[in-house]
Amino acid sequence: MFLRSGIRVPRASAPANTLCHTAARMPELPTSSSSSSRPRVAIIGAGPAGLMAAETIAVADIADVDVFDAMPSAGRKFLLAGKGGLNLTHSEPFDAFVARYGTRRRELAALLERFGAPQLREWARGLGIESFVGSSGRVFPSDMKAAPLLRAWLHRLRGAGVRFHMRHRWVGWGGDPHHDRTPRFATPAGELTHACDAVVLALGGASWPRLGSDGAWVPQLAAAGAELAPLQPSNCGFDIAGGWSDHFRRRHAGAPLKNVALTVSGGDGGTPLTQAGEFVVTETGVEGNLVYALSGAIRDRIAQAGPVTVQLDLLPAFDAARVAAEVARPRGSRSLATHLKSRLGLGGVKAALLYECLPREQIADPGRLAEAIKAVPLTLSAARPIAEAISTAGGVRFESLRAGLMLATCPGVFCAGEMLDWEAPTGGYLLTACFATGVAAARGVLEMLGSRDTAAR
Repeated sequence: MFLRSGIRVPRASAPANTLCHTAARMPELPTSSSSSSRPRVAIIGAGPAGLMAAETIAVADIADVDVFDAMPSAGRKFLLAGKGGLNLTHSEPFDAFVARYGTRRRELAALLERFGAPQLREWARGLGIESFVGSSGRVFPSDMKAAPLLRAWLHRLRGAGVRFHMRHRWVGWGGDPHHDRTPRFATPAGELTHACDAVVLALGGASWPRLGSDGAWVPQLAAAGAELAPLQPSNCGFDIAGGWSDHFRRRHAGAPLKNVALTVSGGDGGTPLTQAGEFVVTETGVEGNLVYALSGAIRDRIAQAGPVTVQLDLLPAFDAARVAAEVARPRGSRSLATHLKSRLGLGGVKAALLYECLPREQIADPGRLAEAIKAVPLTLSAARPIAEAISTAGGVRFESLRAGLMLATCPGVFCAGEMLDWEAPTGGYLLTACFATGVAAARGVLEMLGSRDTAAR
């Protein structure tokens, strides 16, 4: 499948052939005497990208693999992401799938061709986890749970010889990152180093920092010469400009808006973006799948021009003419709220939004009210903090990477997962790209070790 164990590899103890060869002053992690003659690879980060990199290298059986993570156990964010049902990937055609990655579709397309949705489902099947396609096209494990998959995966990794070092927080290198990239870790026993031949960094972005992805790696890689895009929230909620009224917030915070559509104007006169779905009213604004799908565009518009007004269609299944006709019907002694409920099914939080967002004179004018029902203006002032976001945009730019996702300024250091500069909506796209980049970085490591072995012969 990958590079085979028949490839001869130089001894990791030879200084000229190792990534980490300068003398370290701190204690070094002990190694297994039975495998000390083999190259050593450090995987830093035990999320999907890091674990997939570890498996890919372990399967090749030409190097010892050690996985390090700051948390007490592996895959914590993965487990939380699957709490309501693990969305592994998506079943849509490849071209549509790749388009979800926006400006980075070209860079990710080649990686997803090698390890995309079909390969991910087959990989899960190899762990004894069958999957199914839901009505939305999303792919889930048959039992909808993340824990059984993670348990089976970790069992297989340990069986393949992968060693895990938990509560090991990466804090930088043993010396100048351009010359000595010995990973350095803060541990309960004090600082330790780990001499190795290659490093795969899979440290995540900055979302959900309590699970380990805190973006603390940014200054370390900046000092090492990596080109970085600023970390920003993605798949996030937004604050409404000026906040909701106390009355609306008390009555409707937490209420879902179903079967609606949002439109975001195109930047610099571009084509507007429209998406149907549902979202939730929050204490400060809006969040949920529909908002997440457009979060990158909304965030970027706010960065360019300040608060952005999006249009909310409360009845996307009804055309404007039908809405206008129903609103204009005589209502006799009935209240407007009762009329809208009986003729258009508008009630609850949908009706409340009209009163919250429209001036009284517009509500009193049937024609203008009908127009507003198809385009309620919601002015969004700011994305919610990155710690609340589902994922992160920004990170290590692909332009600063060589083939195999290796940092151009740090030979032997590879990057994978959410710490790379890409973003995608929820729906399985995030996990799939993390797996794919983990595989790609691991293959980069294997190619480097293979090339080194060829040169040494």
